[in-house]
Amino acid sequence: MTRLQLERWQVAVYAVAIAAGCAVGWSAPDTGPVMERALWPVLAGLLYVTFVQVPLDHLADAVRDRRFLGGLLVTNFLIVPALVWLLARVLPGNGALVLGVYLVLLVPCTDWYVSFTLLGGGDARRATASTPALLLAQMVALPAYLWLFMGREFTGLVRAGAFVEAFFGLIATPLLLALATEWTAHRSELVARWRVASAWWPVPMLAAVVFLIAGAQVREVADAAGQLGAATLVFVVYAGVIPFVARWVGRRYRLDVPAQRTLVFSAGTRNSFVVLPFALALPAEWRLAVAVVVLQSVVELVAMVIYLWWVPSRLLPERAPS
Repeated sequence: MTRLQLERWQVAVYAVAIAAGCAVGWSAPDTGPVMERALWPVLAGLLYVTFVQVPLDHLADAVRDRRFLGGLLVTNFLIVPALVWLLARVLPGNGALVLGVYLVLLVPCTDWYVSFTLLGGGDARRATASTPALLLAQMVALPAYLWLFMGREFTGLVRAGAFVEAFFGLIATPLLLALATEWTAHRSELVARWRVASAWWPVPMLAAVVFLIAGAQVREVADAAGQLGAATLVFVVYAGVIPFVARWVGRRYRLDVPAQRTLVFSAGTRNSFVVLPFALALPAEWRLAVAVVVLQSVVELVAMVIYLWWVPSRLLPERAPS
């Protein structure tokens, strides 16, 4: 099997992993705490191999592509936050539910967005070059928007250390290790080969993560099913509306069809597994946010199956005007 074949079948791989995790977690409830403890190191490993694939040395390429980068940043960091804020108005006044929706929808994906762009007929080169800019921008934008949208509630969580521990333990450390790997790869053939080989790791490691999450959270999700209905509606509406928004932006920036498709896949995929550490570090009364993040990833997987057919054949076929 080639890496492209693995990525082409990744949705099926994740679906099987989620189903298996749910089966284990539901039939053997005592395994839930064990799976949650195992999740932390596996998630750290996933984030490391994900960050290793982010080509920071391509940041200059993204900056030079001003029209595409402008459309990408405007879509993800101006239009999407405004849309998410509006959609969140339909949610009940449960702070954990609202926080979970904000956490997962406010930040664009930097990993499988590239794979889905490639499979959906987008511009994979532009997608790859843009990932460092997306990663750096969201680290600044996410806390700013959470403070803007949630005010004192978010400030209280920061003071309680809920986000600080997760950031340094599961975000900053894997990112620094990935930067060290990239720097060393230019000087060591062995590390360079390791970096190339690590490109195979994100799909199986993400499958392991969703298996553990499903097993650890299946009963919490079932118990909170009544509260999650509104969040499900928000995620479905977001997935249905955002492709048209991204296409509109792409045409305003006079991008070609492959670049417009890339913009659609960027806006449609969210960074659920980068924000998951923040949700997992929350106090017990806020843990519903974890179920919300997990729910969004499931809705997104279904949406991506539809996008892969619909975007190149209906929304943005090659004959469409750019």
